[in-house]
Amino acid sequence: MLAAVLYGRENLHVEPVAVPRIGVGDVLVRVRAALTCGTDVKVFQRGYHARMIIPPAVFGHELAGDIVEVGPAVRGFRTGQRVMAANSAPCLECYYCRKGLQNLCEDLLFNNGAYAEYIRIPDRIVERNLHEIPAGMSYQDAALVEPLACVLKGVEDSGVRKGDTVAVIGLGPIGLMFVRLAKTAGARVIALGRRQTQLNRAASLGADELISTPKIHDPVRVVRELTGGRGADVGIEAVGKPHTWELIVQMVRKGGTVNFFGGCPSDSHVSLDTSLLHYSEITCKASFHHTPALIRKALGLVERGVITAQDFVNREEPLTNLLEVMRHLMSHNGHLKTAIIP
Repeated sequence: MLAAVLYGRENLHVEPVAVPRIGVGDVLVRVRAALTCGTDVKVFQRGYHARMIIPPAVFGHELAGDIVEVGPAVRGFRTGQRVMAANSAPCLECYYCRKGLQNLCEDLLFNNGAYAEYIRIPDRIVERNLHEIPAGMSYQDAALVEPLACVLKGVEDSGVRKGDTVAVIGLGPIGLMFVRLAKTAGARVIALGRRQTQLNRAASLGADELISTPKIHDPVRVVRELTGGRGADVGIEAVGKPHTWELIVQMVRKGGTVNFFGGCPSDSHVSLDTSLLHYSEITCKASFHHTPALIRKALGLVERGVITAQDFVNREEPLTNLLEVMRHLMSHNGHLKTAIIP
């Protein structure tokens, strides 16, 4: 089969490799759609991921497809089923799993290889994080479930409620999902982005106020003006830069909550005003990954049409063009997802 193999920093080859062999509890899926992700672009740039990718390795993790082979111990799945597979599964036995923090599992099993014609889904994911695609749902819609589950965790961790004002910095696909879910929860949404196209997308997904950060000298002041001088109830950082981590803290009210959702480069440091945090009782959160329960909840939201691929995927490319796609995404911020069709 053809697969994208990462050999190191910006060193990617789409080449023939062996079709994965499955074990007794595994399934083999023919990939029908694999979506690009900001994490994949970072992995391409850096040449590795400390927890998920050690080159040379196939990569990609947002996928949907058809089961073409099942191991003899597999129950509940059959060849021909349309499925979406999450990219991980917790052990359910370690300290963190017993504490209900399955996303922080000490033995979290990751699975990559979506940028390929076929992918092996290991038994633990088959048992806990593989789902049949509901009738009428497209492969691209189904592939959105994994990133949506991550955003759902961010929304729940931040305690977004009806009537809240939520400020979202960063309007890539993740930030736009935050806009949509916060609006669905009944919140008023202030969206901050660098490009007019991003702001337009945020408006189409329900943002109530739009702030173009290149045009505004002091976005903190504007957010406070829009909230009667108090600040937002919840601030979401979806950029992943120390500067915006520091900025979002200044945008929330007393007793407000900040979610540092965007992951910064390794060894990054931020400087926060301790007086502001202390005397304003600001809660700082940082949400990571997802859980099987959130995958199921995200699948339900996609099935109901709350999130659809037409709002987050704007290109289709063959697998053979993946290197060009990665280079393009690396050099142009603000793009939506590309659907890679093996």
